Amino acid sequence: MNLQDLVPKEKGNDSNIRKLKKLSFEEIQPIIPDLLEWLQDINWPILNDVADVLEPFSDKLTPYLMEIFKTNDGMWKYWILTIFGRETKDEVFLKEINRIATIPTRDEIDCEVDMEAQAILNRDYK
Repeated sequence: MNLQDLVPKEKGNDSNIRKLKKLSFEEIQPIIPDLLEWLQDINWPILNDVADVLEPFSDKLTPYLMEIFKTNDGMWKYWILTIFGRETKDEVFLKEINRIATIPTRDEIDCEVDMEAQAILNRDYK
């Protein structure tokens, strides 16, 4: 089985989600960056399915998430926070959430990522 074949190719392509959910972290690890790309826009039908695949491994995703926080894609950062940030106990991730809440970049301000980070820290999200 070629793992890359399991990565969705289109916004509505959920045909391999069941197969992905059966994989261990070690098995899915090579395609995590590709799967995280599908979390860039809440309007994509595949987003929730991919989030469901990745959420069981959320405590192991921090290195990949930190790469997203290095980008200028404020909306992607926002969705990553709403999907993974609210329940994280990871110290590195929490430190990044604190940085966003206190010293946000321009794209983080423009996309209200800083407000989501503050809500996470205050446990004041909807």
